[in-house]
Parts: sequence; C-alpha cells; structure tokens
Amino acid sequence: MLEKLFKLKQNHTTLKQEVIAGVTTFLTMAYIIFVNPMILAGAGMDQGAVFVATCLAAAVGCLVMGLMANYPIALAPGMGLNAFFTYTVVGEMGYSWETALGAVFMSGICFLILSLVRIREWIVNSIPMSLRLGIAAGIGLFLALIGLKSAGIVVASPATLVTMGDVTAFPAVMAVLGFFLIIAFVNRGMKSAVILSILAITGLGLLFGDVQYHGLVSAPPSIAPTFMKMDLSAVLEVSMLTVVFAFLFVDLFDTSGTLIAVAHRGGFLDDKGRLPRLNRALSADSLATIAGAALGTSTTTSYIESTSGVSAGGRTGLTAVVVGILFLASLFISPLAGMIPAYATAGTLFYVAILMMSGLVHVEWEDLTETAPVVVVCLLMPLTFSIATGIAFGFISYAAIKLMCGRFRDLNAGILVLAALFLAKFIYG
Repeated sequence: MLEKLFKLKQNHTTLKQEVIAGVTTFLTMAYIIFVNPMILAGAGMDQGAVFVATCLAAAVGCLVMGLMANYPIALAPGMGLNAFFTYTVVGEMGYSWETALGAVFMSGICFLILSLVRIREWIVNSIPMSLRLGIAAGIGLFLALIGLKSAGIVVASPATLVTMGDVTAFPAVMAVLGFFLIIAFVNRGMKSAVILSILAITGLGLLFGDVQYHGLVSAPPSIAPTFMKMDLSAVLEVSMLTVVFAFLFVDLFDTSGTLIAVAHRGGFLDDKGRLPRLNRALSADSLATIAGAALGTSTTTSYIESTSGVSAGGRTGLTAVVVGILFLASLFISPLAGMIPAYATAGTLFYVAILMMSGLVHVEWEDLTETAPVVVVCLLMPLTFSIATGIAFGFISYAAIKLMCGRFRDLNAGILVLAALFLAKFIYG
C-alpha cells in the first residue's frame, strides 16, 4: 500500500528513511504547538481550543500534502500570519477574531481558486523579487519586536515611543538565555534546537517558581470555543477585502518560496527548474488554510523547516504523513503547552526573525530603485506594528520610485494596480 501511494522505490527511499525524516521535520517545527496558541490568545481566543486547532490544522495540512501531492513538505499555522491576525486585524483594525477567521477562510478559498485556474504564476511573476524578499524580512523584524515586547526587553516610552525595559528582570533574562540556547543548539547541528530551548526555559521557570506545574499529559481540551466560529458577514466590506488580500498575498508568496526552496534542496525540480505537481501542492496548502480557519486558527502554510526532513532523506509524501501523525499525538500534551510562559517563546520569535531576514542578501543593493522599497517595507512593518501597512507602502514606494526615475520597463500591470489600490485605501480609508 505504501509503495502504491508514495512510490518509495521510484524515489529511492525506504519506510525507515521516511519515518526518520518525518520525525526530524516535526522536531524542528513543533514549537508552533506552543507559540501559536500564545499569539492567538492575544486576540481573545481560547488558548486550549487554539492548541487543539493548531495540532489538527497541521495534521490535516500534512496529510493532504503527503497524500495529494506526494511531497515531504509539512504544514502548520504560519508564523507572521498569526501575528498579523492578532496584532493588526484584531488589535489595530478592531475586528473580532471571528471576523478575522472569516477573512482567513475566504483567503483560503481564493488561494484554492487561483491554484485551480493556474493564474498563480502570473501573480507571483508580477511581483518583483526585491519586494518579496523585503516582505519576508519585514515580517521577521515584526516578529522580533513582538518577542522583545513579550519579554519586557522593549517597552513603551512617551518620549521616544520605545525604550529598553528592565533587562535584569527574570522574564527578560530567560528570553535572552532562550535565544542564546537556540543559536548554540543550531550551531551544534541539533534538529530540535527550538523546542529544546522552549522546554529548557520552561523548566527553569518551574525551578524558580515562576511557572506552575499542571502535568504533562491529559485528554485534549475542547475545540468548541473556536470550531466553526468564523464570521463571514463582514468579509465583503471594502476594509476587510484588504485584509483578505493581505492574508492571501503573504500566504501565496510564503508558500511559493517554501515549495521552491524545499524542492531545490531535495532535487525535485525538473530540467526547466519547475516543480512537478505544483498545483497539487498549492491546492493542498489552500485546503489546509480552509480547514484551519474552520477549526479555529490563522492561516496554515508550508514550513521551510521541511528542508531538515529532506536533508535527513525524506523524498515522498510519507514524510509529511509521519509529521501529521505526530501532530495528532501532540494533542495529548496540552498541560505542557499551557505551562509555556511568554518569555520561553520570545527567543524563538527572534530566531525566526533571523531566518526570515537572511533573504536580504539576495537584494540588489547597488540599485537604489530596488533597495529603497525594501527598506521601506522592513522599517514600516515593525514601526507601524502592521504587516499590511508595510506591504502597502512597499508597493506604493516601488511604483512611485520607478516612475520618478524613468524606469517604466521595470513596472507591470500587477504592480501598478496593486499600488493604486493601496494608495486609494489610504486616501479614502
């Protein structure tokens, strides 16, 4: 059955090799089990229900990707998109989390349609590489700011907007130590560096009496507080359409970039550099987002951590299926997830920021018309505390700078239309 489903021999792999790869991938991305409920709880969602939704959405995404597309690519609620959900859509724009879930659901529907009618390539190709890299880096900086804020290292200041907090306080010290541990573990080649750091810092919190022990294993919490709670009534409002587009836009490029990166690492690309069964992989991603919104979590997307499993020998969808099974097994560690303090995940956010900013090395820094919009995106996302605002200013500045410099050939219809829409949003609200 496994041979028929995943073509193990054809892909020069074995059951043992695929299981090892699946476990490796799971260990590198299992931190989302602890981080996602904590971030979405900031939007007023029930943390226990989000924990269950996170595990189930990841499991569904992995199983669909493995069985439909037969790629060793794991999925889970995405970092950055969960922050956009909580701090921008709910926190800044004032929408309820139910409405935000409706926007996620609708973005998944749109993503599925784009995947099926094959116009995704036109959208992806219409966005310049520099803006894609800038958006990823800007989201990284945004996550870093959230981590610093949650640890109390950065606090508000009436004089300077932000300033340094009490770095000798226990949460700040633990957050810094957690970040250093991740770097040390990664440098030593440890696949589970992030989750080991989270558990180590939580253990120190228990030792010093800052965290209360609630056990390790129990029956999963109820998912009822978030299950099918999405509100679609406000999704078609003009202001919400930009939110739907932001969810769709970030997921589209995040998924495309991840698929290409993992495929390149595993040697899955054909002679023309294209990924076979791309539409199946994209459809699996969009279906996972739709299911995740119904369960009660932010956008589910492909994880770049899948490269760790590919490096360990994963070559087929069986790797993703193993990851999905492990996420299902994680449903029974909810007491442990509930004990994780915010400062234990702060270092994780900072580390993820480093990974997301690494793409800036590929920006053409000699060309100011390319680099200026990148800097605009990177600075405005964290400073406005809004991923959507950063994306909007990035497109507007790219189009304006190219036009004013006479570089008309660098622009296309997609950029001009998006820049005009974003500009109209700022003018007319």
